[in-house]
Amino acid sequence: MKKTKIVLPDVPGFKAGGIACGIKANGNKDLALVVSDGPAVAAGLFTRNRVQAAPVVWSRRVLRKIGGFRAVVVNSGCANAFTGPQGTKDCRDVVRSLGRVLGARPDEILVASTGIIGGLLPVEKIASSLPRLKKDLSTKGWKRAAEAIMTTDLTMKTARVQYRQDGRNIVVGGMAQGSGMVHPNRATMLGFVFTNAAIEPNALRAALREACDRSFNSITVDGDCSTNDSVFCLANGLADNPVIRKGSAGYGPFLEALTQVCKDLAFRIVEDGEGATKFVAVRVQGARSRKDAKRAAFSVATSNLVKTALFGEDPNWGRIVCAIGYSGASFDPGRIDVSLNGMTLVKDGAPAAKASMRELRKKMRSKTILIVADLHGGREEAEVYTCDLSYDYVKINAEYTT
Repeated sequence: MKKTKIVLPDVPGFKAGGIACGIKANGNKDLALVVSDGPAVAAGLFTRNRVQAAPVVWSRRVLRKIGGFRAVVVNSGCANAFTGPQGTKDCRDVVRSLGRVLGARPDEILVASTGIIGGLLPVEKIASSLPRLKKDLSTKGWKRAAEAIMTTDLTMKTARVQYRQDGRNIVVGGMAQGSGMVHPNRATMLGFVFTNAAIEPNALRAALREACDRSFNSITVDGDCSTNDSVFCLANGLADNPVIRKGSAGYGPFLEALTQVCKDLAFRIVEDGEGATKFVAVRVQGARSRKDAKRAAFSVATSNLVKTALFGEDPNWGRIVCAIGYSGASFDPGRIDVSLNGMTLVKDGAPAAKASMRELRKKMRSKTILIVADLHGGREEAEVYTCDLSYDYVKINAEYTT
């Protein structure tokens, strides 16, 4: 639950860059590019919203092939979502233009976009800026790339883990974007993870799926799932380690590193939740199934009544119990325990005899909140991460397009 230190990805065998090409009216950076020195295998996960942006459709399709990926290009300021055949053509034109600049085939390039839904990409501005973006590529360009994918983000989101395996240095690093409209399965958030590890494609897909389940798919800011959600992981194999396969000795350490990077990025998204003043972890334990545990945890984490009480530091713990009750999780209300930052509020389905509202108010002043609910019905547990809901959240989203 502690805040993580900001470190740049700096993954061997990858170069990054970010420029302003004119998509954003304020002149901020809005076009990012990451290129691998050699062909990479890749995996991706996407939004489950039925309305899917053109870049989601493109990247989902090209990821069906085995490998040979060269680059990821990302624009902010325009989602290129719900733009019909023109949006599809615009996405394809950008990829083809970049392919000519890089000397790569279009199906070797992954693409992502973030911004306001319904606007068309300024393709000419992007295409004319691609040679300049290529020149900006550098092993030191990660900060510019991370800045270029930001929209309402107040902070840059990057992470990096390094470890030794079979005498080789393996690095996993990434960057992400997102602060609002965040809810599984992935929301208005983009995540890009890179590694120099040599890994078999199916193993990479399995690892990314599990890492995301414990990170990006365990966070929520406001319960809204968007149209552009994407998480990519590219592995170029330049560490020259024995190829990681699922079940091999190298799979566990790689999964651990990938999960840590994804968690660090996910936590930064929650910490930067639009108008957020508190980082909140909701842990449900003693559940009959992991599905029940996650269902109950998300019910608490997405409750506007719980989130506004946390913002106001109002010790109304009944809202927590209420949210668990309507979650659909199977449990006996007469056995539940609930605590907040280590203070027991509910014991065996009843208000804790020694619970002091005065002491609870003090606990709620903390910028980091841990809510634990023990259902005493099994051995499964899940943890979900969220933030409070403040006045600023309403202001930011009421004025988003203006």
